Amino acid sequence: MTQRTPSVRNALTIDVEDYFQVSAFAPHIPRSEWNVRECRVERNVECILAMLDEHDTKATFFTLGWVAERYPNVVRRIVDNGHELASHGYGHERATDQTPESFFADINVAKLILEDLSGKAVIGYRAPSFSIGEKNLWAFECLEKAGYRYSSSIYPIHHDHYGMPNAPRHAHAVGSLIEVPATTLRFMKRNWPASGGGYFRLMPYSLSRWMIERINRIDQMPAVFYFHPWEVDPGQPRIPGVGMKTRFRHYVNIHRMEGRLNRLLADFPWGRMDDLFLKSA
Repeated sequence: MTQRTPSVRNALTIDVEDYFQVSAFAPHIPRSEWNVRECRVERNVECILAMLDEHDTKATFFTLGWVAERYPNVVRRIVDNGHELASHGYGHERATDQTPESFFADINVAKLILEDLSGKAVIGYRAPSFSIGEKNLWAFECLEKAGYRYSSSIYPIHHDHYGMPNAPRHAHAVGSLIEVPATTLRFMKRNWPASGGGYFRLMPYSLSRWMIERINRIDQMPAVFYFHPWEVDPGQPRIPGVGMKTRFRHYVNIHRMEGRLNRLLADFPWGRMDDLFLKSA
């Protein structure tokens, strides 16, 4: 068992989707091809579960209904290992691309599928690509109606595809829901991304560690870190025809991701979203 220096416990989250479902690949991979693509999500989730077991760590898995339907054993393995099962919607459609009616249908059917397969209540949701922002705050009403208790769907940064930089940086109430944003560091009057994905692969590990330490020490708040199963899979098929920026964002330092995650799990204490943000609510 890994020994850690006592500190604020942080939230570890995994967005369970396969490599071909990434929003940036949508112009290159029609949804009609999803069923014939090589799926690698089972192998990648197993790799993550083994890593978490090694570090005696529990996490929250925001899981697509599409994945759960086709790979029910992935859902059962997550729950049987003591992790929280949460929703990533059904078909990885951005909330900004949906109407209130289609969004509700998506989040509702995903919740029903996950609960049926796991036998557990699903109370958490994360929008694909952090796609809740100023223009679609109606999404929170839909989440309440569907029976969710918390969301982690806002990233309070400037980004070319998402972001709500003026949103609160830490967990806050939105109606009866709790919104728990991905973690940012406030520096020079600007929010800087300090959580997961391509940012974690791009930045030196020492910088990521410093940012999380600072949030724990100065803000005295838990960090919310996220990543995807495809990010621990350097052998995934390459998608032809994608632009240079998209290719860089998706593949940069992907071969180093597993090693960096092991360091992260050793350097900080981690836990489930529901344990950290709902037990005291």
